[in-house]
Amino acid sequence: MTQTVQMPLWLFILIVLFAAVTALSHFLLPSVRWFFRRRLEKAVARLNTRLTRPIEPFKLARRHDMIQRLIYDPEVTREIVNYAREHDVPENVGFQKAREYAREIVPSFSAFAYFSFGIRVAKLLGNAVYRIKTADTNDATFAAIPKDATVVFIMNHRSNMDYVLVTYLAARSSALSYAVGEWARVWPLSRLIKSMGAYFIRRRSRGALYRKVLSRYVQLATAGGVTQAIYPEGGLSLNGRLQPPKMGLLAYVVEGFDPTAERDVVFVPVAINYDRVLEDRVLIAADARGDRRFGARISVVVGFILRKFWQRARGKDTRFGTAAVAFGAPLSLRDAGPDVQIEDLSAQLMKRIEAAMPVPAVPLVAHLLLQSEAVGKDALVAQSRALVAKLPADNIVPTLAELAEAVQEAAAGLAARGIIRETDVGWELVPEQRAVLQFYANSISHFSTLNAAAAKADAATAGS
Repeated sequence: MTQTVQMPLWLFILIVLFAAVTALSHFLLPSVRWFFRRRLEKAVARLNTRLTRPIEPFKLARRHDMIQRLIYDPEVTREIVNYAREHDVPENVGFQKAREYAREIVPSFSAFAYFSFGIRVAKLLGNAVYRIKTADTNDATFAAIPKDATVVFIMNHRSNMDYVLVTYLAARSSALSYAVGEWARVWPLSRLIKSMGAYFIRRRSRGALYRKVLSRYVQLATAGGVTQAIYPEGGLSLNGRLQPPKMGLLAYVVEGFDPTAERDVVFVPVAINYDRVLEDRVLIAADARGDRRFGARISVVVGFILRKFWQRARGKDTRFGTAAVAFGAPLSLRDAGPDVQIEDLSAQLMKRIEAAMPVPAVPLVAHLLLQSEAVGKDALVAQSRALVAKLPADNIVPTLAELAEAVQEAAAGLAARGIIRETDVGWELVPEQRAVLQFYANSISHFSTLNAAAAKADAATAGS
């Protein structure tokens, strides 16, 4: 027992390192984790006093615990058995597959990352790129929703900046949980997005086991009161119009709702529109090809963001006009009744998004130039004023007092991009750029006032 044992120095160092790691994992690290978790809980408690809708315990649960809860859910367990039978594999193989899906879906929400980093970045980036306008009724609409209800924002999808805008605008109220596609599963973006509370979904997965794991996560989060944001169109609009809704996530929410439960689910339609969609030409090209291959590189996106921050820090106005966000009339799932059909519900929500759609100056100018192709500057303002006067009074549009300046600024911006050009008479569209004007005009083409104006213009052209 007292004999001297010789060993190489590298082996001795390795043994000491293993011993140190073991000591840390058994004695020190649990205490350190407990210390920081206690500090985090106190910080979240202080934060909740400032939020209109406090962060629910479900969202703060440890990711490991949430994964375990999900894969041992009775409905998921039954689907694991079905998976094993269908694929002729042992049930533990199906169980491992469910675990993989759960690890892929379940976020690792960090209140620090969301409120200390994410919200600040969203605010800086949003204000660096746009002049953000919100409907006067937004705050009142949100405040009228019962405090114990789960809020689900149902939004149209115009640009990837949608995430930034709604995250920023909802910052005073709660922490949003987004469903994001596979485009975001790129390191380190994926880690950041998961820490912000977002969860990944496979758009093309048709496996029953995957769908069951995803649906149960959405249903548990809804029952737990987590404020969520869903894009029913399923992806960015390629032509500027609202797209027919895909009812997957919405169906999960409805199927998991218990009308007898104390917690209601309230859908809040959110309409978003822009003077300039950053990805407009990429989306138009994809629409012309008939695919959804955008080819965007993360390095290009990061470079754009850094340039905007640098220009903003130097005092330059880097904004691309207005980005407008308006809430439509909320819809209570309990009030909709137990027999509500998902097709009818989604159609109602899309109509409420249409009704609340903002009308920025660029879509307005695009609509008018598509009718006459060339118009004088004063006539463009006069025609814009006539259309705005007929639009719903509570929509976000340039006021009559600011309309002349907004229209001239919109036309100048389109001319700077080579979409229209200035002539001795006024403005005329560049024929090769008609698709771009159509993209912006489509965002407001559902308003009957604009359709009536277009029909009148077509009739006048035919008569001449």
